[in-house]
Amino acid sequence: MAAVAASSRGLGRCFAGKRVVITGGLGFIGSNLARTLVRQGARVLLIDSLIPEYGGNLRNIRGLERRLEVNFADVRDTHVLPALLRGQDVLFNLAGQTSHLDAVNDPATDLEINCRAQLSILEACRRHNPGIIIVFASTRQIYGRPDRLPVDEGHPVRPVDVNGINKCAGEWYHTLYHQLYGIRTCVLRLTNTIGPRMRIKDARQTFVGVWIRQLLEHRPIEVWGGGQLRDFTYVDDCVRALELAASREAAVGRVFNLGGGGPVSLRELARLMIAVNGGGRMAIRRFPAERRKIDIGDYYADWSAIRDALGWEPRVPLREALRRTLVYYRRELRYYR
Repeated sequence: MAAVAASSRGLGRCFAGKRVVITGGLGFIGSNLARTLVRQGARVLLIDSLIPEYGGNLRNIRGLERRLEVNFADVRDTHVLPALLRGQDVLFNLAGQTSHLDAVNDPATDLEINCRAQLSILEACRRHNPGIIIVFASTRQIYGRPDRLPVDEGHPVRPVDVNGINKCAGEWYHTLYHQLYGIRTCVLRLTNTIGPRMRIKDARQTFVGVWIRQLLEHRPIEVWGGGQLRDFTYVDDCVRALELAASREAAVGRVFNLGGGGPVSLRELARLMIAVNGGGRMAIRRFPAERRKIDIGDYYADWSAIRDALGWEPRVPLREALRRTLVYYRRELRYYR
């Protein structure tokens, strides 16, 4: 544990005075990262399109409006990218289309955002700012249905839907641009990230957000199936991993899993959430047929590679993560419905 603490020490000094850009910066993870970076003295630029179906929300940066810059741009707009990326020290590339069902219904848009736009971002960096450091947020979804658990980075990549294929391509573009052009990239394959400022109005980002809203609106948590195993990363732990990936030489050119403190079934998660809330109920439903086709079944990550290389490990237990999240939305619910 001492080694882990030492690895995270000095992260603030790494970003003090640095020019940092975050795509998808008004979203869940991007806004939490921005808050940390501003406290550390970074000069932060957020790029976000604020498309209603995605996660951007101006409430996410309440209190920071005068301490950072926001550019309302779409990462698909190749004309604005050079000006926004030129002169930046670090790019946290978090913009993406996360809804698997939306990707099934509109695969072309998913392709544009999760694949073509990623290539445009990398080309803009190669041509206008080849010295930039890039951390790309990928997803555990690219593994598909696991052959073995926990899933390590050597597991076969077999996406089960359009979203997974396009995220996989976006990830590989980042790895390729490091190999071909020496751009310092790192890829983090995120699992279920939870915490304040996540989208809760629907399941486009995470089912946990929907459960939070159902619980606080005194409705039953709707659990599909319930036996599936998952792991969860609290957003502060995710932010720390992003910063480590951007500031450690050992991260350059690497791909890492993130994970949580251990697997939990969805039924167990619902019971824990109800207990932390001090009340509530759940309703077990049959898994919808259209969702089952793209569900990956049980999943939890082996995150030993990032622990060994960068000293990262999850610090916030699931119960505490749920408590902090519920506290936030009890106060802020009206801004996220």
